Amino acid sequence: MSVNHGSKRLVTGAHYGLRDWIAQRATAVIMALFTLLVLAQVLFTKGSIGYDKWAGIFSAQWMKALTFAVILALLVHAWIGMREIWMDYIKPVAVRLTLEIFSIVWLVACAGWAIQVLWRF
Repeated sequence: MSVNHGSKRLVTGAHYGLRDWIAQRATAVIMALFTLLVLAQVLFTKGSIGYDKWAGIFSAQWMKALTFAVILALLVHAWIGMREIWMDYIKPVAVRLTLEIFSIVWLVACAGWAIQVLWRF
């Protein structure tokens, strides 16, 4: 038995399921591999780890580019997770939209801060 809800459109997800699932796993793999790379660099560094050695790990241009890619992966990963939480648990559309906009602004601000830290002299 089908139910006709009329022309009122429900504001819900647009069947993001598989695409988001794959994106979450791919970004998680990128972040995990990056973590292992940084951990290996820390473990194989002789002597104590101070600011100079830590900054040295991230001073190479390839490492800065890789870190930037991981920051972007983290943003995508966090956005998908937050959007899913808002869509699953916040039913009033205005509240959900407000929380989604706040999440986007917050994530972009965090990315700006991370990039500033990464390329600070």
